[in-house]
Amino acid sequence: MVKIAKFLKPFILGLVMAVVLLFVQAICEINLPNYMSDIVNVGLQQNGIEHAAPKAISEDGMKLMTTLMSESDKKLVNEHYMLVAASDKNEKGEEYSSLYPKAGSMLYVLKDVDESTLDSLDTAFGTATWTFINVMKDMAEKSGQASQEDMTSVKDVDISKLYAIQPVLDMMPEQALSSARDKALVNDITILKQSGVMLARAFYKELGVDINKIQTSYIIRVGSLMLAIALLGGVATVLVSLLSSKISSGVARNLRKELFNKIENFSNREFDKFSTASLITRCTNDVTQVQVFLIMGIRMICYAPIMGIGGVIMAVRKSVSMSWIIALACIVLIGVIMVMLSIALPKFKAIQKLVDKLNLVARENLSGMMVIRAFGTQEHEKDRFEKANDELARTTLFINRVMSFMMPFMMILMNGVTLVIVWIGAHQIAESALQVGDMMAFLQYAIQIIMSFLMISAMFIFVPRASVAAGRIDEVLKTEILVKDPENPQSFDESKKGLVEFKNVSFRYEGAEEYALTDISFTAKPGETTAIIGPTGAGKSTIAQLLLRFYDVTEGEILVDGVDIRKVRQKDLRRKIGYVPQKGILLSGTIESNIKYGRKDASHDEVETAAKVAQALDFISEKPEGFNSPIAQGGTNVSGGQKQRLSIARALATKPEIFIFDDSFSALDFRTDVALRKALKEHTGGSTVIVVAQRVSTIMNAEQILVLDEGRIVGRGTHKELLKTCPQYYEIASSQLSREELA
Repeated sequence: MVKIAKFLKPFILGLVMAVVLLFVQAICEINLPNYMSDIVNVGLQQNGIEHAAPKAISEDGMKLMTTLMSESDKKLVNEHYMLVAASDKNEKGEEYSSLYPKAGSMLYVLKDVDESTLDSLDTAFGTATWTFINVMKDMAEKSGQASQEDMTSVKDVDISKLYAIQPVLDMMPEQALSSARDKALVNDITILKQSGVMLARAFYKELGVDINKIQTSYIIRVGSLMLAIALLGGVATVLVSLLSSKISSGVARNLRKELFNKIENFSNREFDKFSTASLITRCTNDVTQVQVFLIMGIRMICYAPIMGIGGVIMAVRKSVSMSWIIALACIVLIGVIMVMLSIALPKFKAIQKLVDKLNLVARENLSGMMVIRAFGTQEHEKDRFEKANDELARTTLFINRVMSFMMPFMMILMNGVTLVIVWIGAHQIAESALQVGDMMAFLQYAIQIIMSFLMISAMFIFVPRASVAAGRIDEVLKTEILVKDPENPQSFDESKKGLVEFKNVSFRYEGAEEYALTDISFTAKPGETTAIIGPTGAGKSTIAQLLLRFYDVTEGEILVDGVDIRKVRQKDLRRKIGYVPQKGILLSGTIESNIKYGRKDASHDEVETAAKVAQALDFISEKPEGFNSPIAQGGTNVSGGQKQRLSIARALATKPEIFIFDDSFSALDFRTDVALRKALKEHTGGSTVIVVAQRVSTIMNAEQILVLDEGRIVGRGTHKELLKTCPQYYEIASSQLSREELA
């Protein structure tokens, strides 16, 4: 994937924004269980009372609590509480009597303090509460009165009964109180504060405070905050999805564009390296794999670690004693993921090659349908396709079956973890070592952590296949193009316009042991026709491809207008040449768009003239829509002869200096062939014409005929000269012409 990371550069800003939004989304989701815990612990269990240190307390209540406190806690409380009259007003101008209707003439009110001081006060009141509970337990044990045990509950305590015990506490030795405080400090700080809150509720009730109002207000406030956080997280999720979609689609678009541009510049050597089916797969399926990886990866690769790490931190904060459950679950999960991936990974790497193979078979079947039907081999081709298709299906099914075990295992693991957390958490709640809300939050964090590992494991599914696809794309992009334009291109010599010269040209195909052409030298002059003839495989078409610079010569040089074609731009060279290949190739569109393909600005009259010279005007005029008649993909709705004539018309419409007809008359009948050659002779005028042909009758009137055999020129001259001097030409001519024509 690093190989194509450069394609992410234009989207760096969007990528950074997506990562920031993922942090926002993760933080929102991590905090929601924490607020849910507060609603349960504070809103429901503590009636919305957040602090063990009450905002106001009666004189009797203050005396009771300070009696149970250490000297340092007493000092802290005395510093931050002030004794006021109920008729006095607070900072907001409200009378204390309206806030605390059942308060006596005097009460203690908490001053404005910072969070740190308030936390210390909560601890002081919580410790005092548990000191009182421990004192009651000791008194009950000593007296042997079991009924005294109900005095240890502070949840629904009768405050008047607590005040009745004040004389006993006053007479109690400091050592006993100190021992009770030491026992209290053994408890977790959270439990101390929660118990202190229960006693604070009793003090509020004594003062006539509406506890239900406090509870409702707290739940609405925290609930509203949770809704806002959930909404923020939802907005972040939508924006991340939008950004990841735009980034992945943009990268895919740029990859396809880069691939297409690269392939467009391939010479025939590069096309020989890659199959057409493979190039199609790389431009489509492989790019799609990278796109899917990006759209999932941007969201998961960043999001899952944040959630996992954040979940672990928050879970440990809620309960250190149960953190081993998460650790064990993660170890088991990682082990199972590694086993599954070790089984599935090799198959992932094979899938793209199997897609290539399937595309190759499908393409061969579709393009060669007429041949397949003609030879009645449909069943054989069906078997080929089924074999390739079944192999891909089996591999895909194997991967899917292996990965299908993941979800059931995840459900078992999550349910198992839930059961263990509830079981252990319930015991800790019973022992006052854990709060209900904290257990619920811990459970949610555990599920978040496991889901984070599941998301990371899912990325291991996408990464191998996307990595293989990226490698295949990079292989095309990094392929060195052997035929390329020079850094300092030269201009053509206008004084030698249309002149073609082959000087000692030899050529060997990539990987071939023998030369396809050896020491080829000839000159094709403007206004003349140079014909090339020879047996199949002699190298006739190779000469045409070398002149067009589809390949570069191995040895020697080719000159056009007096300049080596390797020293000019390919575009400039090919603009001078009108090429008609052996196999007429038409593109989807209309007849007119195909003829104008090489010269978009050609007028309708020029198009019509080109069609007339190519002997295509007759069949075009017979069509209802004429030049606007549609051409199907590959020209399947016209005959082979019509396809060749339209290809010739396309070359004529460009008005080139040089024409190359690579066996372009083979599909024409003799009458059309004769008429076409006659019209061409008149139309091409001063252009250089190079004709590659199998028919002797097509080239009889050429000014120069080259006879090729096994890649060498074995004859050169006119038709009559070659009949006398070249046995190979005479052999070809005698197989096609009558004795009278040979005379």
